[in-house]
Amino acid sequence: MVKNNNQYVNREISWLWFNERVLQESADKNVPLIERLRFLGIFSNNLDEFFKVRYATVKRIVEAGKNGKSVLGGEKAKDLLEEITKIVIDQQTKSLVILKQIEHELEGKNIFILKETELNESQKEFVKAYFLKEVSPQLMTIILNELTRFPTLKDTAAYLAVKMVIKSDNSKKEKRYALIEIPKGIDRFVVLPDEGDKSFIIILDDLIRYCLDNIFTMFEYESISAHMVKITRDAELDMDNDLSKSFIEKISSSVEHRKIGDPVRFVYDKSISRDTLAFLKEKMNIEDTDSVIPGGRYHNRRDYMGFPSLGRKDLLYDKIIPLPVKGLSIEGSILESIAKKDYLQYTPYHTFTYILKFLREAALDPKVRTIKITVYRLASNSQVAASLINAVKNGKQVTVQIELQARFDEEANIEYAEQLQAEGVKLIFGVPGLKVHSKICLIEREEGDDIKRYGFISTGNFNESTARIYTDYTLFTAHEPILKELNKVFDFFETTYKINKYKHLIVSPHYTKNAFMKLIDVEIANAILGKEAYIKIKMNSFTSYKMVDKLYEASRAGVKIQLIIRGICCLVPGIKGMSENIEAISVIDKFLEHTRLFAFANGGNTKMYISSADWMTRNLDYRVEVGCPIYDEDIKKELMDSFEICWNDNMKARIFNEKQDNAYRKTTPPKIRSQFATYDYYAKDLKK
Repeated sequence: MVKNNNQYVNREISWLWFNERVLQESADKNVPLIERLRFLGIFSNNLDEFFKVRYATVKRIVEAGKNGKSVLGGEKAKDLLEEITKIVIDQQTKSLVILKQIEHELEGKNIFILKETELNESQKEFVKAYFLKEVSPQLMTIILNELTRFPTLKDTAAYLAVKMVIKSDNSKKEKRYALIEIPKGIDRFVVLPDEGDKSFIIILDDLIRYCLDNIFTMFEYESISAHMVKITRDAELDMDNDLSKSFIEKISSSVEHRKIGDPVRFVYDKSISRDTLAFLKEKMNIEDTDSVIPGGRYHNRRDYMGFPSLGRKDLLYDKIIPLPVKGLSIEGSILESIAKKDYLQYTPYHTFTYILKFLREAALDPKVRTIKITVYRLASNSQVAASLINAVKNGKQVTVQIELQARFDEEANIEYAEQLQAEGVKLIFGVPGLKVHSKICLIEREEGDDIKRYGFISTGNFNESTARIYTDYTLFTAHEPILKELNKVFDFFETTYKINKYKHLIVSPHYTKNAFMKLIDVEIANAILGKEAYIKIKMNSFTSYKMVDKLYEASRAGVKIQLIIRGICCLVPGIKGMSENIEAISVIDKFLEHTRLFAFANGGNTKMYISSADWMTRNLDYRVEVGCPIYDEDIKKELMDSFEICWNDNMKARIFNEKQDNAYRKTTPPKIRSQFATYDYYAKDLKK
């Protein structure tokens, strides 16, 4: 549904349509069966985060007595909450149908997910023994009737709401209610012993249901039932203003407070009895502004992201072997290679090892004096952090700007901050009022009487785990003018009142919006003069109405615009008199498209940038972001080729249109699945 006379799409609604594209993957027969289950998990995990952050934000607007039209694209906040709930209920219903279909297809592959009522005798014995050994010691069970204060439910947990009807001599039946928290330290999917060529799984919830007698043995009940419920809480960090606390202490306190944030969504098994549901809603103070969603038998379906492989490679994507970057050897000195020319790493098609090699070499090289790097999200066992600590031990001056407010990674980053600080790394905790989202690294090396700089600028996190599934560009360069400006960015972290000027880099929050506006203006002027004029952009999300309006202006002037937007897109393409020269697609597939690329015809001398920033208000105005120009002509061609491969996708590309219906793009043969074609492109290039 398009808002404001077809001019904009509300960002929350657009996000929900993005998540529906993820749901489409779980229904796609071209996706291996177990991978389809995992996409269901991604869909559910995305939805959890949406309610914690975006729904919670809109709810705050309502509770503040405002309508929010100025920040919600013209839609009243209360109406938007109702629309979100309606869409989510519809999507949840679809997801349950898809789950049932996948389970049916798994049975055709001899994989059976059993309920507690479907166990044979040997499986019952296995379940009982597993419960007593693994589950029972970790089980948290609370009897609710006598409690004067209802327990605080965790928003990351799922619960079985238990109702017991107690045996009684009189006609009035006594009801007792209890909550069982599903343990998180145990795999949600319990693999039962194989029988011949058949594999069996029982979901932990059902295993607990089977053992209810064991849990409530002290109660004499006539009947017992257990239905799942879960709650989602507002995840916004409310910062403490106590001047006596350090920044780390304030973030830690805020993260802890998040655990008791206001509820924003309550999901329940739609087959739960009315009296149990009424009891829970009353005790939990569920309000009208909360999203109350009837669901299926199982919640926290994000756990399907970890569905066991069962040794069935035929039901999984083939693992790709990351390729080397052509001409850039892992074995030799990476700094010597970069001194001669720029190189582009495109993960996961290329191996992430180059970033690690760069940092390890810098840590050991006697001539390297300083290393500066930004950190947003690190792997759980980060080799990047280990390399930085190693550098300190080798006498290097290491400066790390670590973003403690990286959403849902706050606790991990606090731990890394404390670890790095203890080892002697100089930490910078960002800029007041701004998140540091840039992905940059700079080293300084003594070469003769001079200081030579080397560095890399990326579109994604320096995280070896996500690098296997996120597509990201990283430019390795020794281009002195670029790296001098990169040093200015690090200076800004420490001297925030000093605003630097940049000739090469495009840096938020001071310059990004205006820089891109000027680049678009050049295309508009050239289009009016009848010259070639185009804009090609690849981003995660596009929500800035000012940038939307600027592209509408360019479209009206005749500039040809191609957009590849994975997630939210508030722009409406193809509207006569407004956006008829704009086409936009979204590609959802095996890897998560995370690259950000901006290309402008520039009168025949193409200008091209990679960046950490999407065109969202937060990235343009409230974060420190870095966009880097591409000067190497070979890399320009490589980036343009990768854009065109993605643009020509006709298997996983959905089109953005006025209907917002996530229609798959239909084009003429041959079939092009861009992520697979991109890997082939790089593999063939290595053989040339």
